[in-house]
Amino acid sequence: MSDLIRFSGPVWRLLPATVAETPAVPAYASEGRFHHSGQVAAYASLSAEGAAVAIKRYLADGVPRVLVPMWLDAEQVADERGNQAASVIWQDIRSSGAIAPTWLVSDEARKRGALAMLYSSRSQPDLSHVVVFDPTRLTYVGPTSAFEP
Repeated sequence: MSDLIRFSGPVWRLLPATVAETPAVPAYASEGRFHHSGQVAAYASLSAEGAAVAIKRYLADGVPRVLVPMWLDAEQVADERGNQAASVIWQDIRSSGAIAPTWLVSDEARKRGALAMLYSSRSQPDLSHVVVFDPTRLTYVGPTSAFEP
C-alpha cells in the first residue's frame, strides 16, 4: 500500500475517434483492469509511448483511435508503480470466474480516498500508466492526432 501523493502533469489517452470530442469520458466497458461493479475509471499513460503500449491488446477490434494529450491534476493519487499485483494479466484470471487481483489494488486505493492511481506497464515496466477514478480531474490540452499502430 503506497502513500497518497499529489500529481499534476501531462497524460495521454488513446480513445476511439468517436469520443474524441469528450476526452475525459470514462471507460465504457463494465469491467477493466481497475474498475468493476459500476465503478468509474478513465485510463491514461504518462507518455504517448506508454499509451501505445497499453492499447496493444485491444487493437484487434479495428476501432480508429486518436491520441489525446490531457492534464491530470489530483491531490490524492496512489502510487502503485512497482506493485506486481497491479501488473498481472487480469483478463485471464477474470475469464475463469475469479475476481481480478488488480481490483483489490484499486479498491484499496479508492477506499483510502485516491482520485487516481499510478501503476507500471506490465510489458514495459519503465513506462507508467494512470487510472483516474474522478475523470473531472482531466483537462484536454490537445491537439489530438490520429493513431497508427
